[in-house]
Amino acid sequence: MSSAEPPVPVDDAAGAGARRPSAWPPLLLAIVLEVSATLSLRAVSTGGSWWWLCVVVIGYGGSFWLLGVVLTRGMPVGVAYGIWSAIGVALTALAAAALFAEALSPLSLAGLGVIIAGVLLAELGTRHGRGEQGSAG
Repeated sequence: MSSAEPPVPVDDAAGAGARRPSAWPPLLLAIVLEVSATLSLRAVSTGGSWWWLCVVVIGYGGSFWLLGVVLTRGMPVGVAYGIWSAIGVALTALAAAALFAEALSPLSLAGLGVIIAGVLLAELGTRHGRGEQGSAG
């Protein structure tokens, strides 16, 4: 197993019809790893086992590596980072409320919704700017 996947050519004549693998699976996994690492910081900060620190390091390291994979698969950096951070913030806030009884007011929930909506608009704007039309790109 290699440490990095080479990008699949999209436009060369020999690979006509070949497409890059989707950037979404590694992006979603990067988000899960980042949220896990961030929540594990809570365990470390409250005097938990040093094993939680391993989860933090592996989670953040894996998340950043996967973001690199996402970029090699063609997702623009602004869109990838925006989605990663916005969904990460939302999931972390919701999980912290559920796991650690941290307060999450209706205004906070509205703010998280606005962040996610903004990132989705940025993603749609990027697609429109590149002239993509659905999945027939």
